[in-house]
Amino acid sequence: MSAVLPARPAVPAVPAHYAPSHETAPRALRRPSPRPHQGRSAYPTVSVVVPTRNEARNLEVILPAIAAVRPAVHEIIVVDGNSTDGSLDVARRVLPSVKTITQTRKGKGNAMACGFAAVTGDVVVMFDADGSADPAEIPRFVEALVAGADFAKGSRFATGGGSDDITLLRKTGNFGLNGVANALFGTSYTDLCYGYNAFWADVLPLLDLPPIDAPAPAEGMLWGDGFEIETVLNCRIATARLKITEVPSMERQRMFGETNLRTFVDGARVLRTLMSEHRRQSSRR
Repeated sequence: MSAVLPARPAVPAVPAHYAPSHETAPRALRRPSPRPHQGRSAYPTVSVVVPTRNEARNLEVILPAIAAVRPAVHEIIVVDGNSTDGSLDVARRVLPSVKTITQTRKGKGNAMACGFAAVTGDVVVMFDADGSADPAEIPRFVEALVAGADFAKGSRFATGGGSDDITLLRKTGNFGLNGVANALFGTSYTDLCYGYNAFWADVLPLLDLPPIDAPAPAEGMLWGDGFEIETVLNCRIATARLKITEVPSMERQRMFGETNLRTFVDGARVLRTLMSEHRRQSSRR
């Protein structure tokens, strides 16, 4: 945990419809550095960013479910990675109000950055298109932000969370990577590798993601354009000394299609990302 720092300015009272329950109350992970946020609303508009590549069947289910969340989200942005199954057409058919864009390069990180650049809401929610996340949890993430967090980190291992999908091997690997991240960045993450997160849109400049209009390299990808994006975000949020609150979340199994997870390859990528981001942090000091 980081050292005790001066208290944050007072935040607005949590609206009744965002009041946390005792069973699923978010858990603060670190004290923030002082930074004023008087402009943040007690009733924020919410933008949900959904990166997708060949997830048409899942979009038919999850988009109406997100739209049915109450309090209602402000906008849903589907970012397509050159799908061949008509994902964007399906998205527009099942939810005419959806905002659809095509990413500028390749990789999940670039898709997320393109979605972030398009948001107009006060709060950004990261939402995978495979159907594993529960849209009904979105208000829980928003309530954590309204209560004072800068970044609401979903966790399958916080009290009230769980998973129908994670294997013992992946759970063990995640535990080890949590330990590395917490040692390097002074955090107390319990679920580093979970991608269901939310944050105030005003922290986007601190993330320093690759510009969406930058040309793709001849070989490989720009750092932050690939699947390392979620670890990069967790590291940079911690480096910026923002207030992080864990939110219990229940992970379902993917509804349709095949998972892109590769236990050993992805675990090695996360470890390399942690070390690279720590070097980046040290050099900037």
